Amino acid sequence: MEIYKELKTPASKEFEKLLNSQFSKNKNLVEGKIIEGIITKISDKFVFLHCEGLKSEPVIDVNEFKSMGMLEKIKVGEKISVLLERIEDKNGDVLVSAIKAQKIRGWDKLVEAYEKNEPIMGKITSKCKGGVIVEHVDTGSLMFCPGSQISDKPLKDISHLMYEPQKFALIKLDKVRGNACVSRRQIISSFKKEDKAKVVEKYKVGDIIKNAVVKGYSSFGCFFDVNSELDVLVHLQEISYSRINHPDEIFNIGEKHDLKVISVDKEKLQVGCSIKQLSPDPFEHISNYELNKPYKVKVVKIMDFGAFCELEPGLSTLLHSSELSWTKKNPSAKKMFNIGDEISCVITEIDKEKRRVAISHRLTQDNPYTTFEKKHPVESEVTGVISSMNEYAIYLKIDGFDIDAFLHCNDLSYEKNGEEELKKYKKGDKLKVKVLEIKVDQQKIRVGLRQTQTDPFLWFNDKKVNDTITVKVISSDNKGLVVQPEKCGMNFVIKKNQIAINQADARPSRFVGGERIDAAIAELNHEKRKVSLSIKLLEELQNKEAVSKFSSPLSGKNLPFSSLSDKLGKKK
Repeated sequence: MEIYKELKTPASKEFEKLLNSQFSKNKNLVEGKIIEGIITKISDKFVFLHCEGLKSEPVIDVNEFKSMGMLEKIKVGEKISVLLERIEDKNGDVLVSAIKAQKIRGWDKLVEAYEKNEPIMGKITSKCKGGVIVEHVDTGSLMFCPGSQISDKPLKDISHLMYEPQKFALIKLDKVRGNACVSRRQIISSFKKEDKAKVVEKYKVGDIIKNAVVKGYSSFGCFFDVNSELDVLVHLQEISYSRINHPDEIFNIGEKHDLKVISVDKEKLQVGCSIKQLSPDPFEHISNYELNKPYKVKVVKIMDFGAFCELEPGLSTLLHSSELSWTKKNPSAKKMFNIGDEISCVITEIDKEKRRVAISHRLTQDNPYTTFEKKHPVESEVTGVISSMNEYAIYLKIDGFDIDAFLHCNDLSYEKNGEEELKKYKKGDKLKVKVLEIKVDQQKIRVGLRQTQTDPFLWFNDKKVNDTITVKVISSDNKGLVVQPEKCGMNFVIKKNQIAINQADARPSRFVGGERIDAAIAELNHEKRKVSLSIKLLEELQNKEAVSKFSSPLSGKNLPFSSLSDKLGKKK
């Protein structure tokens, strides 16, 4: 290897010049930039390029030019733009891309057009969810056009617009994601806007439009064509005073109708019209109807919350589901009526300001709760069949009435646990019960089964606190004794601390069951039906009685120092 020690020689100066020129060329070659290349060779699979400053010739796959539609246009010696992706990869090759260069330059053109608010040329290439895909004619960049932006009129078929170059307006650019949104409708509307503004200025509120033609309809209204120069909308609520579900119930395409202009929006270039305002308002006839009187009405619309009915054509009323039946808990108008049925109803409310009329179907029938109260007052006995049950109550269907009465488990038996007693009954069982409570306004009836039986608590009517009674031990546990007074039939608990005065004797295990023992009544409350028994109290009462009977008044007088207190008193 030759080492140059003398740099002033002509050879070294020439080498320095060549080296500096090479460095200046390489400074312009930066990864991620678009550079120019000359096609040097085209084979079956690859296209070879020469890019000044690169150490080797870049190679591009032929399929890349096919996808761009440029395979037939490229020739040897022609210049093309490519994106320099890698100056040198792990294999030492240069990586470039023509299609990426085209997309980048195309995006730059889109950004420029968007900032200048200029239209671009594009063509619709395919359909997608919510709209179509538009290809930029100049660069091949793909953009999205929403379905609402294809035309200013509803189009069922867009086949005549496919692959046709046309102008589009850029309405949105996402520079971070590289997405573009365009509109064909904006281009069309811009041409028509000036002409449409002149047409809208002809109309003012209150004008009558003659012979407007039904052009189309949707769920919210009907569209009319006015003199082939303007489309107007008649909202669903402005079609008729009567309730209708859809405009196709009244109109057919091509029919002619007179319209009344009710709104003019010069900014949006829209004219709103009405048909029902050309005829008299049927609500003005509401004075012919009176409150709390029955009338025949026609069911015109059924909803989840009730039904809309007509007193006369155009005069609608609401029949709420709560006014359908006296006895059904969740009545459904769909199950009770059909559209077109004529039913009897009573007018319950007339609100002229809100133009609202409320009616009731159940008021045309007798209130079964009022009838029941007259026939079966409180304390009377009725018979019913169990219609349903839950974990704490029974519902009885009263004979002769479509009414469910409420029977709580605590009202099943005096002696046994209510929840346990409830398990003995099943749906369909017939019971004779006593009416305990009737609430007509709340539509509630409460009945009881145990009230039809003799109350064993009456056994305590002639008893009082501290009385001694004889009980039979039923069972015992760590908490105390379960006992039953003789000829009573009710069980009571004697707690462990109430068995004896002496703690050693207060053991429930002393009793095995079946023993007859005496106990005193410690507490007695007839209203709350509460009784407390105690053996300990009986022993205390007996001890007190024994002391009072058998102890002498002179007891203790002969004991030593019995008179000491008297002597001390005298000494003082």
